[in-house]
Amino acid sequence: QVQLVESGGGLVQPGGSLTLSCVASGGMITISAATWYRQTPGKQRELVASITSGGTTNSADPVKGRFTISRDVGKNTVYLQMNNLKPEDTAVYYCNARISRWRYSSWDDLGDYWGQGTQVTVSS
Repeated sequence: QVQLVESGGGLVQPGGSLTLSCVASGGMITISAATWYRQTPGKQRELVASITSGGTTNSADPVKGRFTISRDVGKNTVYLQMNNLKPEDTAVYYCNARISRWRYSSWDDLGDYWGQGTQVTVSS
């Protein structure tokens, strides 16, 4: 059973920093690619940053230069480093990861999985 668990959210003052983690577990699996999203009440979930299987990263305009997505393949973990946080960054942050499982002699694509979300609140 594949599980994604996010952590690292919390309350931070404007200008502060947080690092979110997204850990995948469930046997011989790996995160092929991943995306961080965020959502506030009454709004659609929006893409924050993504990383491809080749390590190419991309981020949304509102967070460019402030947020950085990275991956530790050995730890099955994806991170979102958030610097210079603003009140408008307040949201529930979700991790979506493309998971592959090692079977016999190759990687099988298991599809996309979501974490449960972690709350980030930026307020003085």
